[in-house]
Amino acid sequence: MNATFKGILLKGIQVYSEGKWIENGYIKIKDQKIVELGRVETLSEQEKFEVIDVPPQYKAVPGFIDVHIHGANGADTMDATAEALTIMAHALPAEGTTSFLATTITQEEKAIEKALVNAGKYMKDPQEPGKSEILGVHLEGPFVNPIKAGAQPLPYIIEPNLELFKKWEQISNHTIKLVTLAPEQSGGLEMIRYLKEKGIIASIGHTDATYEEVLNAIDAGANHITHLFNQMRGLHQREPGVAGAALLKDELKAELIVDGIHVHPEMVKLAYKQKGKKGIILITDSMRAKCLKNGHYDLGGQDVTVENGKAVLSDGTLAGSILKLGKGVKNIIAFTGCGLEDAVEMAAVNPAKQLNVFNRKGSLSEGKDADIVILDENLDVYMTLCRGKVAFLKEENVK
Repeated sequence: MNATFKGILLKGIQVYSEGKWIENGYIKIKDQKIVELGRVETLSEQEKFEVIDVPPQYKAVPGFIDVHIHGANGADTMDATAEALTIMAHALPAEGTTSFLATTITQEEKAIEKALVNAGKYMKDPQEPGKSEILGVHLEGPFVNPIKAGAQPLPYIIEPNLELFKKWEQISNHTIKLVTLAPEQSGGLEMIRYLKEKGIIASIGHTDATYEEVLNAIDAGANHITHLFNQMRGLHQREPGVAGAALLKDELKAELIVDGIHVHPEMVKLAYKQKGKKGIILITDSMRAKCLKNGHYDLGGQDVTVENGKAVLSDGTLAGSILKLGKGVKNIIAFTGCGLEDAVEMAAVNPAKQLNVFNRKGSLSEGKDADIVILDENLDVYMTLCRGKVAFLKEENVK
């Protein structure tokens, strides 16, 4: 099925392309790209392609993009090895994730630097099709507020330091695409201005900023919120806080962990009603325990206990998730009553636009990367193609 000499033809399927459904559709793939799509009645030159027939009730949607993920299947970005990133890249297509930002955590400078150097080296060479593509690094911490540390290790939290960041930018081979920081900390606004200038997403997170301080951060160039509602100043009738600003300001795209644990389903519904499909980016914030059994795992040098779908530190603090992005897509549909089209906007279109890669990812259209997720009648991931190569097929993975 991994055609090397031929292209691939997906045939007889519902295709979601640029906001519309194509019934009884087809997608032609060659050289990692979508070269043609349309209705089967108009199909010609099939013999040049390896045909994959798909049940007609199944749906083809663009591959999901996870901009906030620490680890999966026993591996973590902070392991700082090519093997760890490869393990993550191989595991993620099973949940429909075809590209992602490898996310760091607050740690001592040397540990962060090792992870950044590793990601920079990994991305220097072309990444093989058939696995999830790393689009860059999400630097979460250490420039956060200790009051809202959550699972970010307190001893290593520091104030925003532009000189240090410039060094990290250099050693990462300029692969840092998104930075979570607390704008109210000394040097925060200066760093946001610099990030804006460099085309790096400045995200407000792990923060005790007031509403006014968030407005100042927006003026400086911040346009993103890290895991809305989690580890931030909440909504209060006399101080809208970070959460209030996130809900009110269209300039801010808000990440949301829709596992039913980090954010109550009704709060997910509130966020969706207020921000709409264009204002939310679905993420997992998952750690290495995703895809593994209950037990004890490491996150940023801390012991994490995973039980019944929940990952916590010894004091009960939530420590990332074990959510799969495909499940997050199903959950937001269940929690809000939105359509699959809206969920795709939040899982694929919005992150692609925010990362400035919508010219090649985030939707199914001619000329774009063949990052395709096929969902069955229950909206579970049946097949995933990463840049034109089958990376996951449900039946082949049943044990």
